[in-house]
Amino acid sequence: MTSFDADTAVERAGPDLFRATIDPKWWVLRGPNGGYVAAILERALTAAVDDESRPARSLTAHFLTPPAAGPIDVHTKIERQGRSLTSTSARLVQDGQLIATAVGAFSPGRDAIEYSEVEMPDVPPPDGVASHALEGAPAHAAMFDWRPAIGEVPFAKGDRAVTGGWFRLKEPQLADPIVLTSYADGWFPALFFRTREPVGVPTIDFTVHFRTALPLPTGRPEDFYLVVFRAPLSHDGFVVEDGEIWSQDGQLVAQVRQLAVVLSR
Repeated sequence: MTSFDADTAVERAGPDLFRATIDPKWWVLRGPNGGYVAAILERALTAAVDDESRPARSLTAHFLTPPAAGPIDVHTKIERQGRSLTSTSARLVQDGQLIATAVGAFSPGRDAIEYSEVEMPDVPPPDGVASHALEGAPAHAAMFDWRPAIGEVPFAKGDRAVTGGWFRLKEPQLADPIVLTSYADGWFPALFFRTREPVGVPTIDFTVHFRTALPLPTGRPEDFYLVVFRAPLSHDGFVVEDGEIWSQDGQLVAQVRQLAVVLSR
């Protein structure tokens, strides 16, 4: 078992109840990284569905308040199971307090029109980009291998809120929907490239659309994934960020959107 598997593990405690533990190594400013919390929710929902023929297609999480380190309960529900789509929900509770909610969709692939109007950014391959240690970064940053390849230096007040690069867990692990959920919120925010002053950007809501069944048939634990994030609008103290996650062979495997609060430190 990898560290990530251990840190996001869930144990069934009832027909629809799972127990997990929030690990402090995933901390950011005032609590754990949102992608880490969402990965626990995704793991619980996947266990609740318990059907490999219906891979995850989407996850939306709303974060109400940061959890403390320690035990949590995840209450899951199969809202509807149709012929080809399973709709689910989850509530993460700690010491009687609601921490986060989520909805997820699981479905096999379908025969339908196929096209793509998005292109993978042209960047050097992972072995052509140096691994980057993030000085002064929160604890969760140590869990990943960062190889920045898109965007300028953070906190230099650039003219575009765009960032990205090659990314994976430091301990290699095959990228399934649970791992990809952590990648979707593990990279530093694109807003950092439009400001000189450090700011906090805690997530309010977070959606991942898995654009193919995962893990990829050709996927390997040592594979990097190219993440690209853009924050086209920051207004009224809130910022919207859109992202893409690409496999090394150029397949778009996930699309991401989140709304976050902008807080001065």
